Amino acid sequence: MALPLLPGNSFKRDVGKEKFHKSQHWGFCNNVRMLVSDEKPGIGGVPLIGQKIKPKYGAYPKGEGIDVPSWVAFDKQVLSFDAYVEDEVPDKNQENYRIRYYKIYFYLEDDTIQVNEPEVKNSGLPQGTFIRRHRISLPPPDDDQFYTVYHFNINTDVVFYGRTFKIYECDAFTKNFLKKIGVKLNPPGHCPEDPYMKVRREKLDCVDPFRPYESFDTLKQFLQYDGKVLRFFCLWDDSDSLFGDRRELVLHYFLSDDTVEIKEVIPHNSGRDAVSWFLRRSKLPKHGPPGIYQPGQITDRAVLNVYGGLAEKRVDGYLLDKYKLGKLDQEYYKDSDLTIGTYINVWGRKVLLCDCDEFTKSYFKAKYGVENFTSISCKAPPLPRIERKFPPYTGFGSEEDSLRSCIGLMPTPHQRNFKKFMEEDSYGNVSNILRFFAKLITDKCADVDRMFVISYFLSDDTLSVFEPIERNSGLTGGMFLKRIRVKRPGQEIFKSELSEYIKSEELYVGAKLNVNGYLFLLLNADEYTLNYMENNTNRFPFSSIEFALQKLKDLESKSKDIKQVFAAADPRHTKVLDYNTFRDLLMNVTSGRLIDQEVITIARHYRVPEDMSTDVNILIAQAHEKLKKNIFENFDRLIFNCVYEDREKKHVLPTKDIQRLCKSSRLPLSDDLLGNLLSRFEDSEHQINYESFFSALNWRMNPMPELSAPSYLKEKCEDVWLGMPSPIPVKFIRYLDLLRDVFGLEEEEP
Repeated sequence: MALPLLPGNSFKRDVGKEKFHKSQHWGFCNNVRMLVSDEKPGIGGVPLIGQKIKPKYGAYPKGEGIDVPSWVAFDKQVLSFDAYVEDEVPDKNQENYRIRYYKIYFYLEDDTIQVNEPEVKNSGLPQGTFIRRHRISLPPPDDDQFYTVYHFNINTDVVFYGRTFKIYECDAFTKNFLKKIGVKLNPPGHCPEDPYMKVRREKLDCVDPFRPYESFDTLKQFLQYDGKVLRFFCLWDDSDSLFGDRRELVLHYFLSDDTVEIKEVIPHNSGRDAVSWFLRRSKLPKHGPPGIYQPGQITDRAVLNVYGGLAEKRVDGYLLDKYKLGKLDQEYYKDSDLTIGTYINVWGRKVLLCDCDEFTKSYFKAKYGVENFTSISCKAPPLPRIERKFPPYTGFGSEEDSLRSCIGLMPTPHQRNFKKFMEEDSYGNVSNILRFFAKLITDKCADVDRMFVISYFLSDDTLSVFEPIERNSGLTGGMFLKRIRVKRPGQEIFKSELSEYIKSEELYVGAKLNVNGYLFLLLNADEYTLNYMENNTNRFPFSSIEFALQKLKDLESKSKDIKQVFAAADPRHTKVLDYNTFRDLLMNVTSGRLIDQEVITIARHYRVPEDMSTDVNILIAQAHEKLKKNIFENFDRLIFNCVYEDREKKHVLPTKDIQRLCKSSRLPLSDDLLGNLLSRFEDSEHQINYESFFSALNWRMNPMPELSAPSYLKEKCEDVWLGMPSPIPVKFIRYLDLLRDVFGLEEEEP
């Protein structure tokens, strides 16, 4: 049987009757076990916003949607109302009532209500959660119904368990939601002030000067900025004072307690004592030095009196001066005062902030938005250089020794470039000596045919001239100029500056060299010199193949004529030319634009590889000479070791194995000589017939004729170059490859 219609249940429709007959079961909502209706409830038992079921009465937010539970649609949506309650105080003469303030929270997902009372310091009342979250029924006689969102509005009263809460305000979200569901909002109400708290506040203001309390909470700043330090690079310019100079400093600002410490950067050999700190860690006053104060004037708290008692349970205490009548105000530097380019006062010294580290830049950029961190140089401007004049050279000793006697009271010897000497000195097979074949340029008939060897030592830039001895020439020969540095011609002898000497860059084939008044023409160079110059083209540009070919490419307009000239010189179409013919043709077609060094560079690049079979006998003869001097005859042992290594009985072993056996048997041959011999005997698969190799080295069984020392002017081939015998750099040159690379010409069919 249904309950009769009670007064107060006329809310659009018979919600109470409908709610009473609905079936319910225990369920969970937000991890809270509660009764849940089998039918999908909405706000106050009405359908949800967006459900397909359209209500017959009432105004709801518009929208179309799917059938979802209410806790999904209104999850984490809460209405907040501000309310107060008047509590009677019957047992006190000082007050008749009190005003207590509350926060009412209405959860839309399940129509639950929670009431909180904000905590007031020293109120003496239990505060916090006043009513825990749950559904609250209406006051009698409607206690069979629950509060819904339509029961709340501004400037209205709600009754929770007999206590009347007067709602005077709500937040913006609540106002917006109530407007959407059709609730007409009332104007905001007035919240009265609690009379007791007003009287108590007036009393505390009167009592406060006698018992002041000051809070110096530095723990938060310490925990937030502990270990974070700002670093600035500073400069103290004290050059205006007597014996003063520029001092570089490093300033550290500790964010944890706003203290500053400064350390001085002492350069080497400055003459200053190394001190720990320029300024110890402390707060830095802006207006310093402030002077000398009495104890207690500079303090954080001013103590009026200390009190205690004579009783056994006495409590010691003190009174503070709230108004700080005798305190002296003193300003200290903060982090906002430290910027690049500003001067700070360090106890009377003006210190300029020049730069800072990356952490300091990021700190100021994040906190103060500073973007400009242009640094200022801490270095002093260079002093004007006073030109020191030395007396001219006296003629006694070398110029360096004369200069050293003018520099100091105690003359010291001239120190040569020891690093260059260690890098460029000869070692092993690397001589670091450039040797050139030269002739003397003179008008005397007796000296026209004289030949010389000029050696340039890279380790100390010295030069020597040697004349080879030739029999029945009428000339003595021998050392023409001992090893010494040679001055460039045309320099004054008695002068203050050091003389300039001939450098290695001035030496190349075709150059004219003036050595102490004798003029030499450099005709050729040895193999080591040519290789060295080609490997160091930055110092010897005439040995660069790219530079030489570029000169030929500039003659591209004459390419057809150049091809015809070279083709006429090769009537048999052998594609190669001998060096003398190649040089003459190249000099003629370029009209002297190429020098001899560039011609040699081109010839060496396009030379035809020589047959080295004739050199094997020379290498074996050199090896026999070394073996004879060391009396090495253990060749049978070497062959026996090779047979032991040759497990497959092929009578051949890899080259590296033969070389390892020779090293382990201490064969008295240099690495270069042994490597050349092995390269002559190895086959295409890099293997060597060990029996034939060691039989050739056996100087007892297969002796070779002894080597005769050839004359320096002895020519391997009787070619004539510039009317004098001279060793030629190469024999044959592939001229067609040269023309193809320079002009891109195609080879013609014969």
